[in-house]
Amino acid sequence: MDGYAVRAEDVKDAAKEKPAVLKVVESLPAGYVSEKRLNPGEAVKIMTGALAPDGADTVVMVEYTERDGDRVKIFKNAAKGDHIRRTGEDVREGELVIKKGTLIRPSEIGMLASIGRAVVSVHQRPRVAVLATGDELVDLDEEICGAKIINSNTYALGAQVQEAGATPILLGIARDREDELERRLRLGMNADIIITSGGVSVGDYDYVKDVVERLGGGLRLWKVAIKPGKPLAFSMLNGRPFFGLPGNPVASMVTFELFVRPAILKMMGHKNIFRPIITATIKGDLKKKENRRYFLRAAVQSEKDEYIVTPTEGQGSHMMKSMVDANGLIIFHENETEIRSGSKVKVMLLDRGFEYRRDAGY
Repeated sequence: MDGYAVRAEDVKDAAKEKPAVLKVVESLPAGYVSEKRLNPGEAVKIMTGALAPDGADTVVMVEYTERDGDRVKIFKNAAKGDHIRRTGEDVREGELVIKKGTLIRPSEIGMLASIGRAVVSVHQRPRVAVLATGDELVDLDEEICGAKIINSNTYALGAQVQEAGATPILLGIARDREDELERRLRLGMNADIIITSGGVSVGDYDYVKDVVERLGGGLRLWKVAIKPGKPLAFSMLNGRPFFGLPGNPVASMVTFELFVRPAILKMMGHKNIFRPIITATIKGDLKKKENRRYFLRAAVQSEKDEYIVTPTEGQGSHMMKSMVDANGLIIFHENETEIRSGSKVKVMLLDRGFEYRRDAGY
């Protein structure tokens, strides 16, 4: 605080009508230490951040003073300790500053710098290899003709990897030939996680499972009772987690959220590895068959004291626009067949910028 370092005793009766008048014995800028000891009736002009001189126990803001030569008039009394920051006020000796497993945000970086820690041990960002498969795919800079479609999965998954805090390694497109798929997979086997999209179903050209097994990755999981995303495969390939995601773009993104993102966060030492789940009131009726858990794209908004959720239009696993319009996934449990409008449902939030309350029931 810019002002005057004084003894509280000397200004206890100071007022606008009857100022205390003190002798200014020094001007002390930030970054310097006074060699003087403040005596009764004296003041030191002091700048924000400077070390208070010996004998001073309070600082009067410059706004309540008036300089007159080597004297200063103090127009306001001050309590002992006003505008003085004491050693150990923020962090005491021996106090735990940052717990293991804490995400290092700008505030943690500032804290580490303030205690002189230039280097700390952290978890490495996982490198995630992303490979799309399919003869039908073309890249963004290639000509679209006939039955070809643009490879959106690589870019969507790469962005999801990056948003989770990991480093994407984009391996491009593997054509529907076993040798081509094997060659591309080998390029990613030094990454920390390997993701493919497409080629894990039961079609004649779905070679991913066979090639992964030939490369030494025994299949640990294939098919999950969810929609979208049933044809999902999991293996350990060269000691690295391998996720074979479905080829439909929405199914690919949803299964990433449910399976891959938690694995990435776990690798980085996070304690909370799952998206927050809130309780919301649904607008519109829903129906489905039993035995599969649905994750329906939906728009969540806060109205008064509750959350309202509305399914987005177009729930097909190929319909990316509904993913763009969504900031959450309604969880429609496998043992449910119908949800009535106005009912309470669980919603997994996808948008980390969405404001949600801590008492929202997740």
